[in-house]
Amino acid sequence: MSFKAAVVQMCSGVDPVKNAAAMARLVREAAGQGATYVQTPEMTGMLQRDRAAARAVLADEAHDIIVKTGSELAREFGIYMHVGSTAIALADGKIANRGFLFGPDGRILNRYDKIHMFDVDLDNGESWRESAAYTAGSEARVLSLPFAEMGFAICYDVRFPALFRAQAIAGAEVMTVPAAFTKQTGEAHWEILLRARAIENGVFVIAAAQAGRHEDGRETFGHSMIVDPWGMVLASAGATGEAVIVAEIDPTAVKAAHDKIPNLRNGREFSVEKIAGAVAGGVAA
Repeated sequence: MSFKAAVVQMCSGVDPVKNAAAMARLVREAAGQGATYVQTPEMTGMLQRDRAAARAVLADEAHDIIVKTGSELAREFGIYMHVGSTAIALADGKIANRGFLFGPDGRILNRYDKIHMFDVDLDNGESWRESAAYTAGSEARVLSLPFAEMGFAICYDVRFPALFRAQAIAGAEVMTVPAAFTKQTGEAHWEILLRARAIENGVFVIAAAQAGRHEDGRETFGHSMIVDPWGMVLASAGATGEAVIVAEIDPTAVKAAHDKIPNLRNGREFSVEKIAGAVAGGVAA
C-alpha cells in the first residue's frame, strides 16, 4: 500500500537540546502534512568537529535526548519516526553513528550503525577521519514494515553499491540514506549517487540531509531528496537551511520497475582474472 514519506532537512548545531527541539518542530510540520514515515538527517543530534567538546555532551542510548525525543514524536503522532542517525556514546569510549526507526507506539524497531567510515582527503585541504572516533557497524538489515520492505544506509554508505544490492536482493523496496554530505562532494556526486542506487536496484531512495553552514564551521550540501525506482526525483529541498519535503511512495512501482528491467534476477556469478597487457616484442599470451 502507498504511504506518504517526509524528509526533514536540518542544519544541526553543537547543542543536542537545541537540535532535539528543531527536530521536533520540523517533524510536527511533516506530520501535519499527513506523513506517516518521517526521516531526519545523519547526525541529527549534533555536528561538532571538536571531539573533546562532543564527548563532553554525548550520552549512551538510554539517556540520549534525540532517542528520547524521537520515541516521543513517533508515539505522539502515531508515525514511523526515523532518526537518520545521532552520535551514541559506547562503553569502550568510542562512538556509534547510529540510526533509529521508531514505531507508532514509540518502540525502537531497528538500529543501524553506519558501516563505511568517511576517511578521506579532499581538495583544498579538507580531510576527515571518522574511524578515529567512531566504531563501524557490520550488519545490514531489511525491515518488514506494514507498508514496505525498508533497507538502511547512512551518508558515505551510498558509495558502496554492494550494500544496496544485497538489501535489494533481500527484498528491500525502499532504501534510506540520511546524510551530512560535504558541500564539495555533494556538488559533484550527491544527486547522481542517489539516482544511481535507485535505478540499479529498482527501489525508492529517501535521503534526508544536513544543509548549510554549521556552528562548528563545516558546510553541508543539503538538497534532501526522494527518488523513485525509475530514477525520477519526486521531491527535493534547497541547498541551505531547514525544510520539509513529502512524496507519496507506492511500493507497487518497485515491482513495475523490476518487471521492466529484471536485473536483480538476471545477475550472474562470474570470476575476474587479471592478465598482463602488451609486452615488449609482442602480446602477452
